[in-house]
Amino acid sequence: MLRSLDSTVTGPANVPVKQQGVALSILLPVRNEGINLRIMVKLLKAVVEVPHELLVVYDFPEDDSIPVVRAMQSEYANLHLVHNQGGRGVVNAIRAGVDAAVGDYVLIFAADEVGPLLAIEDMLALMGEGCDLVSCSRYAHGGRRLGGSVVGGALSRLANRLFHRLAGCVLSDATTGIKLFRRSMFSALNLEARPVGWAVTFEIAMKAQLAGWKLGEVPVISIDRLYGGESTFCLGPWTGEYLRWFLWGCKRLRRVPPSERPVVRVRAASAFPGTGKGE
Repeated sequence: MLRSLDSTVTGPANVPVKQQGVALSILLPVRNEGINLRIMVKLLKAVVEVPHELLVVYDFPEDDSIPVVRAMQSEYANLHLVHNQGGRGVVNAIRAGVDAAVGDYVLIFAADEVGPLLAIEDMLALMGEGCDLVSCSRYAHGGRRLGGSVVGGALSRLANRLFHRLAGCVLSDATTGIKLFRRSMFSALNLEARPVGWAVTFEIAMKAQLAGWKLGEVPVISIDRLYGGESTFCLGPWTGEYLRWFLWGCKRLRRVPPSERPVVRVRAASAFPGTGKGE
């Protein structure tokens, strides 16, 4: 599948030249998030101290995120557009973003919320301590979820509690979309989720545990769509896809004896509004 990276430095035959010293690639899957990107890009620049790049991944050329990003690129040299040509949806946007990324670590982030801005430092610290994947949590001690769909929020909390008990998932918030992982290990996940909502990040959590990855978790306060915009949450299709992966996980994760399940490293995040994009 061909995926293109816009506004990068190119070498012979227009082959993108990988940036040197980039530690972190932040992926922002978008669908008409222009109004939110104006704020989010500035906030990320202010709080992320490690050398990093911002990859805004879009599906279609009419997306209103594109002109906003292009207008900001003169000021933010590490801001790039990535055209996902592998099929619409978050799962394909993540694949396209990882393909274009150059950082050792990849952070899946949400452009339409405040984001776990000050949690990024704590997530990176856990990676430095040996974790392979670090997930934000709205339901660990110190985490909360505010705003957003009432139905979606209730289903998310109930599903995560049941999944923890029935399947033996070691993460307290497997469905959150905010996840940080080692780019070199991504291909081992063999993602199979349908392009429905953020279900792919639920799949990532389960497959990382089954693969024996070292896992970490940072509690955050989720504030859904603080800056406005229209949610893509759709009860029927989203519930169906999450339920499919819920049953998949219950069947496989509970086969692993409790003594062989990974121990999750937990690091308390700074007291700053975060996000729990996902359901």
